Amino acid sequence: MASNRSSFIVMRDTRAWQLQVWVSFGLAVFLCATGLAWLPGQALDRAFMVMGYVFCLSTVFVLSKSVRDQQKTRLAGQRETPMWGLVVWGGFAVAMGLTGWGLLRMEINDTYRAYLGVSWLYLVTSAFTLAKTLRDRHEADLAEAHLAGREQGLQERAAAE
Repeated sequence: MASNRSSFIVMRDTRAWQLQVWVSFGLAVFLCATGLAWLPGQALDRAFMVMGYVFCLSTVFVLSKSVRDQQKTRLAGQRETPMWGLVVWGGFAVAMGLTGWGLLRMEINDTYRAYLGVSWLYLVTSAFTLAKTLRDRHEADLAEAHLAGREQGLQERAAAE
């Protein structure tokens, strides 16, 4: 009996790409942590900046997930609530704005300010890349599990015939 099976290819990121993403993110965290650990000035300024960096980092992952989920809900004919979009985008804007404001208002050397600014933006961009890579891996795992279950069902059906 002829089989109606189709070949599906599940696209995955290469191990080299995954390593590069993790190394980049780790380097960004290290550079930010180093800059914040040696930040001159008052402890309150340092605490504000650490909170700002952590806030930015968490909103990056929430925004990444929300954008990806919104794409899926559109394909399914659904919509997220406008309030959720406001919370997600607003949280990201507030995190970036307050952290940038804090960085600009601190009384530190311009070179140090540039170091903190560049390492902060590196952290944000590498976090977006990491979020996408992790989500892609999760979706590939789900697709492979679905295909494996489908293949098993076809084999069981063929054995029963």
